[in-house]
Amino acid sequence: MPTPLSHALPHCFFDRDAQVLAQALLGKVIRHRQGPYWLSARVIETEAYYLAEKGSHASLGYTEKRRALFLGGGHIYMYYARGGDSLNFSAEGPGNAVLIKSAYPWLDATSDENALAQMQLNNPDARGLPRPPERLCAGQTLLCRALGLKVRQWDGKQFDPQTLFVEDCAQAVPRVIQTTRLGIPHGRDEHLPYRFVDAEYARFCTRNPLRRGQVEGHDYWVLEQGH
Repeated sequence: MPTPLSHALPHCFFDRDAQVLAQALLGKVIRHRQGPYWLSARVIETEAYYLAEKGSHASLGYTEKRRALFLGGGHIYMYYARGGDSLNFSAEGPGNAVLIKSAYPWLDATSDENALAQMQLNNPDARGLPRPPERLCAGQTLLCRALGLKVRQWDGKQFDPQTLFVEDCAQAVPRVIQTTRLGIPHGRDEHLPYRFVDAEYARFCTRNPLRRGQVEGHDYWVLEQGH
């Protein structure tokens, strides 16, 4: 563990309903060790997926590649999306999981400015320049790139307290925004409200659910004290 005060989430934390887990993961911190640094990001956006609905990878059936989705809660499932890596954690029940959609760089005694600089080196913008911190993890592939997480290294694995884990840093999330998921093709249960966003960080997620034109009670719902 990086410090004696770390609170890595046990595997049993993940063994719960996918929507419940998706909300519970908001505010938690993903830590990945790269070289001498712990690269860290606070989860601000998640999506829940179930075996029985068409938007999930598991709905296509069991394969060796999708094996992690059918294992107990807390297994890592990674895949390529639009040429980048994406990070998922299995939840309670075969085929159910949570996609980590976006996060925000996390700095503390374990992950300092040098770790942030490494994340910026990992994930420069299209011109090769450092991305501003607020855009560094603003999407599922940007997040993995910034944290140095690769499909070939982590798909099908479990957490390793020396290399990769999720930590409870006691960050409260008093308001959660619930809305529909992003990028789901028409006819594949795109209407299901399985996307969850930390309201305080809504402007930094993949797509702000509170942007102009969105109507509460129609386009999104506010869950007070979402945990």
